[in-house]
Amino acid sequence: MKRRHLLAVGLGSLAAPSILPASNAFAQAKYPDHPIRFVIPFAPAGPTDIIGRKVAEKMTTIMGQTWVVDNKAGAAGSIGAVEVKNAKPDGYTLLIATSSTHAINPTAYVKPLYDPVKDFTPISSICVNPAVLAARVDLPDTVMGLVEVMKKNPGKYSYGSSGTGGIFHLTGEYFKREVGGMDVEHIPYKGSAPALNDMMSGQIAWMFDTFATMLPLHRAGKIRILGYAYSSRAPIAPEIPTMIEAGVKGYEAYTFNLILGPANMPKNTVDVLDQASRKLMADADMVKFLNDVAAAPTPNTTPELTAKFISDEIAKWAPVIKAAGIRVE
Repeated sequence: MKRRHLLAVGLGSLAAPSILPASNAFAQAKYPDHPIRFVIPFAPAGPTDIIGRKVAEKMTTIMGQTWVVDNKAGAAGSIGAVEVKNAKPDGYTLLIATSSTHAINPTAYVKPLYDPVKDFTPISSICVNPAVLAARVDLPDTVMGLVEVMKKNPGKYSYGSSGTGGIFHLTGEYFKREVGGMDVEHIPYKGSAPALNDMMSGQIAWMFDTFATMLPLHRAGKIRILGYAYSSRAPIAPEIPTMIEAGVKGYEAYTFNLILGPANMPKNTVDVLDQASRKLMADADMVKFLNDVAAAPTPNTTPELTAKFISDEIAKWAPVIKAAGIRVE
């Protein structure tokens, strides 16, 4: 820096205004120049945590700065989301957002803790994790066969989910609506495992959950997966038809993982993260990892598409939430 200063004096331009913008730019730190805090709004070892940690590992390599995982669980992801909402919008605190934080909670909560659109800066989409429909092995082995039995026996059967107001409860209600209505009671459980146990023992008829949860039991013949709620079949189990192929027109339902920051992040910072995210989603190991956990990667990701995705998901689930009467105090 001393040599630069002496050169400027020698040229007689120390006070020249044209030097000042360049000097100011030189003084500004290049983003990122220290570790990035990556908030995962759920407990360790869950699906979001597993994917989030892989993202952090890959982005650390791509960006040359450590992404430090910080689990902030509670209130269906809202505690972690609020943590990021309130952070300084400098790109050093980011969120892995989910269907809970950015499609369900804002409508389900009586007093939402944040605005999912206005309070965040969209950066990129990582993947969606489509739901699968599974039923007891004594019931029909097709989606529409199951629907026929449900409709012929109103009030006789029930379906389960991992909890009231969660994505798999809403997926069940969405399914009922899209097939023209079924008189089937919802039974909420505290997690997927007890719901699956009750389905295998005959207490409930069917439920939605993830491939990771269902597939081992399906292959063991203990339950039967009938449909995959996505536009194309899953590489992990290509023999399973999509819900659309099975007869439910346009039916897609999934959890998702996005990278968001606080509102009002500088464009140049967002641009850096956008380019890093594109490299992430072009990484063959990352794509294989997502496929192996039955998630569908989102290769075509931009901040603009991420913003549209959030708005579309809110619009999709809001009427389902309201029709189901889900209100969280």
